[in-house]
Amino acid sequence: MNNINIILRYCLPLMLLMAAFSSQAEGEKGWPRQFHNADGTTTTIPAKPKRILSTSVTVTGTLLAIDAPLAGSATGVNGDWYAQWQSVAAQRKLEKLWSAGTVDLEQAYAAAPDLIVVSTGGADSAKAQLADFRQIAPTIVVDYGGQTWQELATLLGDAGGLEKEASARINEFDRLVQQAREKITVPPGHANIISYNGPGIPNPIATARGVHSSLLASLGFTMEDPNPAWQTTVKAQNDFVWATYENLTQITAATTFLLRAPQERVDAFLHDPMLANLPSVKAKRVYSLGINSFRIDYYSASEIVRDVVKNFAKAPAASGQ
Repeated sequence: MNNINIILRYCLPLMLLMAAFSSQAEGEKGWPRQFHNADGTTTTIPAKPKRILSTSVTVTGTLLAIDAPLAGSATGVNGDWYAQWQSVAAQRKLEKLWSAGTVDLEQAYAAAPDLIVVSTGGADSAKAQLADFRQIAPTIVVDYGGQTWQELATLLGDAGGLEKEASARINEFDRLVQQAREKITVPPGHANIISYNGPGIPNPIATARGVHSSLLASLGFTMEDPNPAWQTTVKAQNDFVWATYENLTQITAATTFLLRAPQERVDAFLHDPMLANLPSVKAKRVYSLGINSFRIDYYSASEIVRDVVKNFAKAPAASGQ
């Protein structure tokens, strides 16, 4: 019996300590680690990156949101950052390397990155230079078009050893959404999201499964799904049906949100004779989704949530007599 007591007294704490270390090791991935790219390849990342180069301005917003150590980034076609996080980039003194649609390999070398991020598609994709980037540093490939910013943040967090930062940012946003739901009254009926461009060119309508609609659905809206037969593009789009202007007359939602629309665009939609019989126009429930709503990242999504709260805030309770 004494021998058993001795074993329990001295060996059990050691066993518990070893179990704790084992549990910690299982919860935290070490280095090097493998990243499974969106193009089907795999990239080995030897150590936690200290200087990340983003070749996609869209991806840069999510990297900023998880506090990634950015050494530089491509900009938009106009040579600037996206407005929703421009102040954050300025505060962190983020270096502009080249504009979307061009690539400067000398700038990429000069940035001395230890990880490069490339997107598979979009106007800011530099996938054509993938082989060149891989000569500079380990390079990963992501597809921001088919996933939420939260999913992208999780992937980038894994690649950069920033899992905790990504999780914290996502949880912070979830709290913002939950608080917003408690502050608003969602109007009855369905809602839709339109990139209103007028006659002669496509007027994309957000699908119910896309990231824009998913964001509004998380706030309590029920989203109208456009007819897939309206698609005018050769390649099917997950987020939008690129409908003709005439197809807009067939939508039925009682509430409409316009993508990246100033108030003048909202007024134009409300006074468009072709659209006069739309339920949302008749009810005068047409709103801007936000000037920066074209690309959904943590920053633009937060702006959208705050705007929804402003537009659909619950009426104050009547005070008692």
